[in-house]
Amino acid sequence: MFEIIKLLFDICLFKKGPQDLPYSLWLLRVLAVADVIVSFLMVSLGTKWLDSLLQALVSVLLIVVFSWVLLYLVRKRGRFYQTASALLGADAVISFFALPAMGSMVIGQGSLLAFIVTMGLMIWHWAVTGHIIRDALGQTLVFSLGLAFLYIFGSYQAMALLFPEVAGVE
Repeated sequence: MFEIIKLLFDICLFKKGPQDLPYSLWLLRVLAVADVIVSFLMVSLGTKWLDSLLQALVSVLLIVVFSWVLLYLVRKRGRFYQTASALLGADAVISFFALPAMGSMVIGQGSLLAFIVTMGLMIWHWAVTGHIIRDALGQTLVFSLGLAFLYIFGSYQAMALLFPEVAGVE
């Protein structure tokens, strides 16, 4: 498992791509569970536990569906396990690093530094998602960053639509 974690860090540092992960349904499932756990921890900082669990599950489902649809449209479905695993693993890693900053902002101790760190992590997440998409599709980085932006923006919109109490749209 240490090798997988190291691979995920290398993907997040732009040294490796999704093609370097094993082609494995088991790994996809493990990383989906890991992402649910980390997402749950992050969302539960400011939400009831059941709502947090539902949001974490929907977040993972959005990543998996996005991966499948994207690869289906470009006729590269054989890359699904590795691409979805890379996206889930990268999301779990980056979200894990965001926990302290998010926690300080939720409990009201949010400083400018916590905000800057959170924004930096969001930009890093976007760049890593673009990197994974680029390697999965064999496209340019600019195109892949555009797709990554559309995915992230769309997932935020979907979460706000499904969970309006969290988005403050009640």
